[in-house]
Amino acid sequence: MRKLPPPGHRLRWMRALLLALPLLSLPILYAALGAARSSSSSASAPGWQQQQRRRRPPEPPPRLAYLITGAGPGDGPRIRRLLRALYHPWNFYLVGVAGEEERADLEAFVRAQEAPRRYGNVRVASAGEWGAVSRRGPTELAATLHAAAVLLKEFEGWSWFINLSASDYPLMPQDDILHIFSYIPRGLNFIEHTSNIGWKEHQRARPVIVDPALQVPNKTEVITTKEKRSLPSAFKIFVGSSWVVLNRSFMEFCLLGWDNLPRTLLMYFTNFLSSSESYFHTVICNSEYYQNTTINSDLRFMAWDNPPRTHPVNLTTEHFDSMANSGAPFAHSFANNNSVLDMIDAKLLGRAPNRFTPGGWCLGSSVGGKDPCTFSGRSFVLRPSKGSAKLEKLLLKLLEPDNFRPKQCK
Repeated sequence: MRKLPPPGHRLRWMRALLLALPLLSLPILYAALGAARSSSSSASAPGWQQQQRRRRPPEPPPRLAYLITGAGPGDGPRIRRLLRALYHPWNFYLVGVAGEEERADLEAFVRAQEAPRRYGNVRVASAGEWGAVSRRGPTELAATLHAAAVLLKEFEGWSWFINLSASDYPLMPQDDILHIFSYIPRGLNFIEHTSNIGWKEHQRARPVIVDPALQVPNKTEVITTKEKRSLPSAFKIFVGSSWVVLNRSFMEFCLLGWDNLPRTLLMYFTNFLSSSESYFHTVICNSEYYQNTTINSDLRFMAWDNPPRTHPVNLTTEHFDSMANSGAPFAHSFANNNSVLDMIDAKLLGRAPNRFTPGGWCLGSSVGGKDPCTFSGRSFVLRPSKGSAKLEKLLLKLLEPDNFRPKQCK
């Protein structure tokens, strides 16, 4: 007769089976983020750094590919400040500005910085790669797609594409963002979207427009004709925020798509006002490959008038506490050199004026006001702060059953 294993042995197998069951369904997302939460919540315990290393994922953290754009004259100093706040040697950065003088100034700035020179991960787009764009016309979308193609061609291994303007600013160090993003599936896309287009149907979808910036440099005022067009029946239009966090696979699909959907929609959106607020949203929600990868958020903190206008209000010191507690990694938008940026640098980023935000890659000492990033080490080493728990909390909320699936492409 076959001998049965002892009860204790069977119990151990039963426990192992029960522990493995969550890996077969959606709670894998919570399990992964739960590991990050336990790691960050123990920040005050002795030996936290050692615990952090043991719980770190076995593979290196994801790389982020940033597109930073200037909208007009005078944005050069703002972009320099944004680059200092946003820089991390593990990420990649492409800067797009229209003015030749500002382009040359930013190129000189990048060449003068030791870290970008050493790691070679910051690139200023040339005149042929980035020109004057119309905020309301399709040239902005065309420039964004071209920039994404440059990032795909020149920088390997990045996981998410993130677009920022000169009026944006980070609310946490890159170490915090990379640390939390290490625990989420790299197939997710953060894009605020809705099919309830409302007034935008008559003001954006139906008008026939001409964007002169497609043909004439520095001519960016969109022309609207008297003719109107009907809404398409072959696909459903979605609209939302133009600020996105999109994974590499989806960006490759938009540029090198293995079916005609991205190209068909691109032709349609060349005649759509503010197409950057609708193209990616419509492609992703009409694609059977990607519509289930969306999280309905742009991961930006914004403040709006009541009732809301077309654009959010400029953020000030009055919004600081709300920004700091939001868990959002970025905020939009800020007036040039507003004092709230100094508060963010000092209290959230730990960044001194005219220096990069310090992180695990910085090996120097900050004693006596020294710059710790004067000496740099391995670019993938992270030193997240306790503030990373706020981003983790936000992602857990977005992944709750009431927020995740029910808000995808609706």
